[in-house]
Amino acid sequence: MKTKVNWITKFYLEGETDTGHAVKMDSAAAGNVTKGPTPKELLLQALAGCTMMDVAVILEKSRKQVNKFWVDVDAELANEHPKVFTKIHLKYNFIGKDLDDNSIKRAIDLSREKYCAIYNVLKNSIDITYSYEITNKTD
Repeated sequence: MKTKVNWITKFYLEGETDTGHAVKMDSAAAGNVTKGPTPKELLLQALAGCTMMDVAVILEKSRKQVNKFWVDVDAELANEHPKVFTKIHLKYNFIGKDLDDNSIKRAIDLSREKYCAIYNVLKNSIDITYSYEITNKTD
């Protein structure tokens, strides 16, 4: 796996993936208007996206009907430089039919313990917690 990041101007960067996709990155330094997310925001999104893909596949294989699914990410940063993440909380939100605690918890735990590479890279240096909310629709 390879990737490349190009400096465009000042705080504006553009990443190129091996698969041909571009990601714009920026920084809100000095109150500038940004053209993309910061690298830290992308890291949080990558964590959420990685675990969401796992959970979606596991629930699909379990024949669970998920109509809507999102993860809210809340992170805390250290006050001193390099201002690393000290805590990350993932709140998984599900809307579907006949969803149950056991299936949801199993899918999340499998992602965290076995499948999500990004979680496993971060887990030894950051306190990562989670919760979930299920809304079952009878329609």
